[in-house]
Amino acid sequence: MKLSQSFDLGVLRMLSAALKNREIEKRSSGQAPILTDEDTLAILGKEAKKRRDAAQVYESGGRGELKDREIKEAEFIEKYLPKKLSVAEVEEVIKKIVDSGVGDFGMVMRAAMKEFGGRADGKLVGEVVKKLLN
Repeated sequence: MKLSQSFDLGVLRMLSAALKNREIEKRSSGQAPILTDEDTLAILGKEAKKRRDAAQVYESGGRGELKDREIKEAEFIEKYLPKKLSVAEVEEVIKKIVDSGVGDFGMVMRAAMKEFGGRADGKLVGEVVKKLLN
């Protein structure tokens, strides 16, 4: 606030509100309203994905200035997320899962996403699983 970085401040306030909303959801469902690290990372990932999706919509609608803002927000949020795994690392983990005897697409996806814990994009994982099962 003191540095007058209004963009950063706005994104951080939005993230704070998303985290607070999740705490309220947990409290209303009877759970302890304390967020775990996994909850926090999931919320950050969800918010970054929202921004990427919105940027695609703005691009298809010819709204370049809004697209650029959404991409900038997504990149700002991703600074707080763990580094994403490379394609080679994803393939290696999925090969281990397939070699363990799991042959169904859904079962491989569940095991893989549990193993990655948000460090890999679901779309990428799905493409690699399809490639390896065929």
